[in-house]
Formats: sequence, C-alpha cells, structure tokens
Amino acid sequence: MPAAVRLQGVSKSFRFRAQRATTLKSAVLDAVGRRRPGGAERFVALRDVTLEVGAGRSLGVIGRNGSGKSTLLRLIAGIYRPDAGRVRVDGRVAALIELGAGFHPEFSGRENVLLNALVLGLSRRDVARKLDEIVAFSGLAAFIDQPTRTYSTGMYMRLGFSVAVHVDPEVLLVDEVLAVGDAEFQKRCHDRLAELRRRGTTLVIVTHDPAAVERWCDEAVWLDGGAVRAAGSPRTVLDHYQDAVVREESAALAAMHERPGEGARRWGRGDVRIEGVTLRGAGAGARYVFESGEPLTATLRYRVERPAPAPVFGFAVMRADGFCVYGGNTELAGVALPALGRTGEVSVTFDRLDLVGGSYFLDVAVNSREGVVYDYHGRHYPFAVRSRPGELGVARLPHRWGVRPD
Repeated sequence: MPAAVRLQGVSKSFRFRAQRATTLKSAVLDAVGRRRPGGAERFVALRDVTLEVGAGRSLGVIGRNGSGKSTLLRLIAGIYRPDAGRVRVDGRVAALIELGAGFHPEFSGRENVLLNALVLGLSRRDVARKLDEIVAFSGLAAFIDQPTRTYSTGMYMRLGFSVAVHVDPEVLLVDEVLAVGDAEFQKRCHDRLAELRRRGTTLVIVTHDPAAVERWCDEAVWLDGGAVRAAGSPRTVLDHYQDAVVREESAALAAMHERPGEGARRWGRGDVRIEGVTLRGAGAGARYVFESGEPLTATLRYRVERPAPAPVFGFAVMRADGFCVYGGNTELAGVALPALGRTGEVSVTFDRLDLVGGSYFLDVAVNSREGVVYDYHGRHYPFAVRSRPGELGVARLPHRWGVRPD
C-alpha cells in the first residue's frame, strides 16, 4: 500500500520568545546568554521522527501535552517546515486543527465558507455546488449571512469543521476536535468521519482519548518528549502509554504521601498518633493507582504517646473536590480492639473498590469514643482509580440489564 503521509528523520524546534529586559543588568545578561554555546534558547518539539501512514489508513497520535503531537500535525499540514528531515504528503489535505482560525470576522459565514473552501483547494464551481450542503451540515443556516464576529466559539468551530470535511480531502488531519458542538452535531461529525474512512480518506488523529484511538484508528503512535516511544496496533501502543502514565502518576502520588500538599491538614491532641498509611492492592507492594473493582488495603501505623482507653480508628474516602464518598470506623463495625501497646498497625480492607475513575484521598483518624480527636490526617494520602471511560457519578453499583422484546 503506498504511503499517503511519510516523515523521515523529522526534527523541529522553536525559539523561546525573549522577555524584554527591564534593567541594563538584565539586558547584558540576556545578551551574554544568547551568545553562550548551548544556551537554552530553543525548545525541541520533535526529535528524529520517522513514520508513515498508508493511503486510506488511520493513524492515532497520543501523548502528554507538550509531547509534539500538534507540531507533528502542523508539519504534515504544511503550516510548519521541518528543521531536519523530510515530510511528504500525497493528496489534498484538510486540517481540523484550529477550526475557523482563518475566518475574517467582518465577513459573513457564507463568505468565509467560500474563501475557506477555495483555500483548501476546491474550484469555484465545486464550492458553489457544495455550499448548501456545508451550511446544512453546520446547522447555522439562520446565521450564515451574519458577520462571523457575532458567532460564538462553538459556531466558529462548527462552521470550520463543516468546511473541512466537505472538501473531499484525501488526507484529513484532526487535532482534538471530535467533540465539537452538542450531542446531535457530534453524531453528524462521527458519521461524516466514518463516511470519509469508507471512501478511503487517510486520517491522522491527535487525541487524549484512548477510546477514540481504538474506534477510529488502524495504527497508533506514542510521542513522548518529541520522540516516538511506541508504534503499532492501537491496543498495544495504548497499553504501553497507559503503563507509563500509571508509573508517572504513581511516582507523583508516592511523593505526595511523603510530602503532603498545601491542602493537607492534621490536628488532634496527640494521645495516639498515626505515623503513616500504606495502600496495597492484591500484591505485597505499596500501590497508588487502582483499577475499579480491585481490592485495596490501607494499613495505619500508630504510636501511643499517652494512655488512651478504647480508642476508635476511622477512615473516610474523599473525592478530590472534597465530597465524602464513604466513611467508617472500628466502633461502627463492631470491632473489639485489643490493648494497643506502644506501637502497632490497624488495617482496613475493601474487597472491591467499586469507584468510578478519578482522584481520591483516604482521610484517617483516631479518636476517643467521646469524640476527642487524638490525630486526624486530611488529604494526606491520595490515590487514583481507573475505570471504563464514560462512567458517571462516584460508585459503580452492581447491576444487570434485561431486554425482552414483545
């Protein structure tokens, strides 16, 4: 299969915009810094990237913000030129990158459609033939003869999307715009993309949504720091990418356990002190990222500073926005605590952590039965839960569906 898009050893960097010097001293230092070999005055967005997309195939590009995804699209679109390497594209290109960015605010929607379609390569005859179809697809017929300066951002994007997908592109570049407009318009967008794929249009899609990569793409590439970290089938590349994301997220959460953030709070009289909390899954090691439905065990390490008869240990699972998901304590659970001794551990196990994906904290406390707080740790112990995309709310309630047509 011939390649519709080919990049060979492509690198691209940008010069940092220098801040205006406000003193003679800063001006001299800036000048010296610019002359210094290897000075940090350029940002490398892409490093020696080689890839190709076969005609009629779909490529998904994933990666964190700043990984070079949008730069890659702009190089393919011809907006940027590479510093090194070659970019070759065969066929008419339409780019859904900055929708409506080329519209003139004083021109009407109709006039901007005409100009935009001509720029994208349609003839005047083709533009005239497709104009009504483009306007109807956008759903902006009532506003099409108004100046586009009166349009909302969403209206701009709808019109820009409508033009781009109706110029019969042979290569379509999509940058995070699969969720344009309301649900009804999004369905039209998805139907149109599916139609373009059936016609053999080559797609290159940049997105943070793993479901979109699996839905739309035949292949995937993971960019990290401007370089290709993995390439291949969408599922394989997504697994590599998500494993790396979990490792990075775990490292960040582990650091927060060691050094609680600004929102963390601790108070209490100190008769019994909580020395720390360890979260574990089914294995033995500490964990900070869990799949929904996995078990979780929280182990509290305590130290008794003064005699504290009949203490009560408790916890609260808090969503990152401060919403209390669930809380409990040893007294409510009817747990009879033995004599604590000087030090020890108390653990609480969730056989199934049926939470919707998101960021959470485990607050822990120990107090007397009369409610005197000995030690309370709030927002000290963060953890993350991953679940299927699209789930809403907080908890995943067990349920079954039944369908019985008449």
